Amino acid sequence: MDLHRAAASLVCIGFEGLAAPEPALDLVGQGVSGAILFRRNIAEPEQVAGLCASLKRAAGRRFLLSVDQEGGRVARLRDAPFTAVPTMREIGERGDEALARDVGRLLGREVRAAGFDMDFAPVLDVDTNPANPVIGDRSLSGDPLEVARLGPALGEGLESVGVASCGKHFPGHGDTSQDSHLTLPRLLHERSRLREIELVPFAAWARAGLAAVMTAHVVFEAVEPGLPATFSERVQTGLLRGELGFRGVSVSDDLEMRAIADNYAMEEAAVRSVLAGVDLLLVCHRADRQQACIDGIAREAERSAAFRERVLASSRRVERLLARFAAPARAPKESLAALATEEHRALARRVACAGKLVALRDPTEPQRQG
Repeated sequence: MDLHRAAASLVCIGFEGLAAPEPALDLVGQGVSGAILFRRNIAEPEQVAGLCASLKRAAGRRFLLSVDQEGGRVARLRDAPFTAVPTMREIGERGDEALARDVGRLLGREVRAAGFDMDFAPVLDVDTNPANPVIGDRSLSGDPLEVARLGPALGEGLESVGVASCGKHFPGHGDTSQDSHLTLPRLLHERSRLREIELVPFAAWARAGLAAVMTAHVVFEAVEPGLPATFSERVQTGLLRGELGFRGVSVSDDLEMRAIADNYAMEEAAVRSVLAGVDLLLVCHRADRQQACIDGIAREAERSAAFRERVLASSRRVERLLARFAAPARAPKESLAALATEEHRALARRVACAGKLVALRDPTEPQRQG
């Protein structure tokens, strides 16, 4: 495989606007594996479905469209006819595994109707810190066993309707008191605590054989001092692949978040992530930074045979993800027929009164757009 194209296949891009700009289309032509869309890219259902279809047609190959559609505060597809799904905390309070699986199916059907192939959900972080500014009610529970029971059920629901799930944020963002969109958090927990709390849901996720895990831009001092988990081979390869036996795709959280971008050049961030064992890099804003990641990976792959093998192994893993979940482009009228069903509205009512969700602030969207 051409090394530049292999490097590009490890990158998932984001961009501004309701249509893909030329720099984004150029990156699609270079071979990036997919794109992630945010509220800044979404006006109404027909428009977003059309945008997804146009990106797939521009790629002319399998191309993975992703979105953060968790429910509660983090829902990019928020307006009718999309169903207002309650918070994960409310789902967790019901304690019903079948209900969690049904919510996963609902989310999967609706994101697929809009043209997406992957939902970055559910959050597997355990809600142990009331002062956490970014997780909170995005978590299913403060009990790791409940998150381990309900999180994989929701992921299985998503994948049962053909949408890739992604458990986040490995190895655990639930106990931080800082927001990695803004700074680089550090956790001092001993490994024994991580195994008893943070890692429990991810171990269950790995056993369930689900598609993907997203990294946390958090330093776990007991595992690898000073390094964000996204850059830590002890975390990404030792813990995730070795101890937990995860065989799916490891996805970085956005490398343009300030936890990373304020401390590392993009080229260095990309190379460090791949060296650690991350397969797919989210770079959600600037085309120059996306290009720097591709070029940096390609240069290092040319220089180092060991790194080249890392790149090719990750590229194969990403390609398997695309082969399983990346659907062809569909006409918006055809795909949107799955929205606004009474079954979905009734399910939302079973969990909670969803009307109060509209005013809640999404803790991720403003920072990711900045």
